[in-house]
Amino acid sequence: MADTRLTLALESGAASLPADGRIVVLGPPAGADLAALPKGRVQIVQGFAPDHTAWAGRGWDVAIKAQGDFSAALVFIPRAKAAARARVAEALTLSGGGPVIVDGTKTDGVDSLLKACKAQGADLSAVFAKAHGKVFTLTGDPADFSDWMPAEVDLIDGRYRTAPGVFSADGIDRGSALLVQALPPRLKGRVADLGAGWGYIAAEVLAAHPEIAEMHLVEADHAALECAQANVADPRAHFHWADVAAFSLPAAADVVLCNPPFHVSRAADPDIGRAFLGAAARNLAAHGKAFIVANRHLPYERDLAALFVEVEEIGGDAGFKVLRAARPRKGGPAHRPRRS
Repeated sequence: MADTRLTLALESGAASLPADGRIVVLGPPAGADLAALPKGRVQIVQGFAPDHTAWAGRGWDVAIKAQGDFSAALVFIPRAKAAARARVAEALTLSGGGPVIVDGTKTDGVDSLLKACKAQGADLSAVFAKAHGKVFTLTGDPADFSDWMPAEVDLIDGRYRTAPGVFSADGIDRGSALLVQALPPRLKGRVADLGAGWGYIAAEVLAAHPEIAEMHLVEADHAALECAQANVADPRAHFHWADVAAFSLPAAADVVLCNPPFHVSRAADPDIGRAFLGAAARNLAAHGKAFIVANRHLPYERDLAALFVEVEEIGGDAGFKVLRAARPRKGGPAHRPRRS
């Protein structure tokens, strides 16, 4: 069910938009309620592939990056503090100082963002509170918020670029490192990294396995994929901006690597991880193998047993397990025959 806080704020007059001019909407999830917005004047900016596809399917103008001039902006705040601040700064720049309407929940940090906007000297409207969240409007000089924009940061491990809000933006994910360490000594053929993030697994595996013919990095977060394109310069790498759960490789893989997410908000959703497991099996050749890392408490062995003939643990630590799954079950919806 869509959160109607924004609609209620606009309909009550607690927030308002200019009578004309284009409106840019940054980061609305697929379930957001935009019914109160003038659809013909709106451009949605959404870099998460499933949400991007959902908005486009409903007939909205959707882009990965904002295009053109705008008289106002609307920000849906993400969970990451740095990403939320960067989004507000971008909105002020795009709208020429506002108005910028901000909508967010308490659990995603809207209260701290409101205080930070005040501290930066923004002019703020009254706050509309509803459904464990808040809507407020700000105007201000974009230059006053320039330090909120992403800055050049030290590379992770001296070589890996990341961006605010992407998974494991501050360092190498421990689960991903354990997956790389647990792999067999010689991988070859066609390999896919499902949920590739900013490219750590693919970069490390390509460097260690010269017999790999091609590596397909599949990632739904466009910002993360841009980082991966900078981090993985190997000519064997192919990049796909896509929802892993719905993605099919152009030809079946010999090996699938995967560090599946199990939430897209603060609430855990095991169905997301299961969808990645299904995609792994579906994209493998009949002889193929999947190598998957997961938090130890997640019961992925049971899910994998329904998709593969062989499932075993091959590595990990107290918090993570690395699983090897082989021989996708024939005749099931996940099975794909080998194609050259």
